[in-house]
Amino acid sequence: MRRHRPLSLHTRISLVLTGLTASLLLVLAGLWLQQARAGIHEEVEAANRVSMQWLSALSGEMQSVPPSGLTEHVLGVIKPLGRIRANSLALFTADGRPLYRSPPPTYKAGRSTPGWFATLLTPTFTESTIAIDGLRLQLTPDPSRSLIDAWDDLSAMFGWALLLLAGLFITSHSALNRALRPLDQVMQALDRTGSGRFDTRLPVFATPELGRLSRAFNGMADRLIAAVNDNVRLETEREVDAHLQQRLDAERSAIARELHDELAQGITAVRALAGAIAQRTTEQPALNNYAQNIVGVTGEMQNGVRGILHRLRPPPSHGLAGRLERIIAAWQLQHQEISLSSRLALGEQPVSDEVAQATIRIVQEGLTNIVRHAGASCVELLISRPAGRLQISLSDNGIGDSGQPSPQAGSGLGLPGMAERIALLGGQLSIDRKPDKGYCLRASLPDLSPLALPEKQP
Repeated sequence: MRRHRPLSLHTRISLVLTGLTASLLLVLAGLWLQQARAGIHEEVEAANRVSMQWLSALSGEMQSVPPSGLTEHVLGVIKPLGRIRANSLALFTADGRPLYRSPPPTYKAGRSTPGWFATLLTPTFTESTIAIDGLRLQLTPDPSRSLIDAWDDLSAMFGWALLLLAGLFITSHSALNRALRPLDQVMQALDRTGSGRFDTRLPVFATPELGRLSRAFNGMADRLIAAVNDNVRLETEREVDAHLQQRLDAERSAIARELHDELAQGITAVRALAGAIAQRTTEQPALNNYAQNIVGVTGEMQNGVRGILHRLRPPPSHGLAGRLERIIAAWQLQHQEISLSSRLALGEQPVSDEVAQATIRIVQEGLTNIVRHAGASCVELLISRPAGRLQISLSDNGIGDSGQPSPQAGSGLGLPGMAERIALLGGQLSIDRKPDKGYCLRASLPDLSPLALPEKQP
């Protein structure tokens, strides 16, 4: 089924204006009808009074006419008159037999008004009767011609009203179409911005209201571009940091393998050989002394190499702490106006790669949101591992939710993405307002250490 296209805004406004004008015209038409009814009543009543005065004078003159010729004399007087203005005449005998009735009116002959209109405007009249020596002269008010005049006037006014309403609709529609034409530009700009073209800008319109709208849109687009660029920069920095960290870890692992496979094995072989010589030269003190010295020195070298290997290959929890410390140091260097205190209690047990990566992302996103939205001067980061959970707490003393838009608004996807990452690991995320000032982000992750993970089946 085909759906009708909704009316445009300027069409709806034009219809409303036309409807209001039509309502006003209907009220005026009602007032005019009341005045027309009163005018008809006054006109017919005036004609009736004049006619009665004339007939009363005629009745007095007829007193001198002999009874035998009275009827012919009266008929001879009233027949030439026909009708007296808005009144019809009728002559009856004493027993009610009609002798004469006025002919139909010749003014707008053959026409009549609709029944509802006649009922609405016809006043109430009474017939007047004058007795003349056995004859009865009856005067009946007839407002039909006045009703036809009123109907013609109303029809003309109705036609002019339709022309007025049509002209008003066309004029208002055209004026509104010109006045609201900039809204089409606004809608096109919104569509282009929604499709990713953030460089779209609106001209400053001459109309004050539309001018404010265009300036607000352009300011929003500027902030959106800045936020997108900031997000791209941050993501690039994260990717570069992760890439550098991977390269550094790979280099350290390669050096550790070389130390273990080459140097450590060589030192072990030298110590074993020196130990064998020391065991076989117990009767040669000078040679045995040299061999014992070699065993001691190679032992110290083994301890040194072992320490270097431990530093090159720290446990995963130590690696997470190191990465967090580097992130915190870089953040403090970029935002020296904000004081950041941190306490990382990760313990000695290693952390799985998934939990470590989620922890880093949570800290990075939380610190980024504080810079963008909080307006804080003090930040506190606490990470601990109680009872098989890794707990993260990041709090600030900022303004929190002030109800005003952030000057550095982002894409709005950081927190939902963080929550999804935590949920996939079986953790929980909460953001609570502090009693005094600021917000506190709390995340709880399952402590999936590599030692506790089940072995994969081949």
